[in-house]
Amino acid sequence: MADFPHFPEFFEPFLDSEQAAALVKIHPKTLQRMARTGRVHGYRIGKLWRFRASDLASWPDETGQMTGSCAMPMFPAPNCSCPQPSKR
Repeated sequence: MADFPHFPEFFEPFLDSEQAAALVKIHPKTLQRMARTGRVHGYRIGKLWRFRASDLASWPDETGQMTGSCAMPMFPAPNCSCPQPSKR
């Protein structure tokens, strides 16, 4: 990078809402709503939302929505060790 002396060696590109939502397996509108309310770190550029994969990698632990090694599935697999919701 001789042309750009202040350019960092590692540049993480932004993901659009669809790419980012696919990464965390939620709907793009849900991800945008979570970014609007501050539950997920996102960048609003005009009307568009952009996200960094590194920010999304840490959000489940910060929000408390997903804990442990896997998210709580709606229909758990028979051998899943995920915590199951209580039936009330």
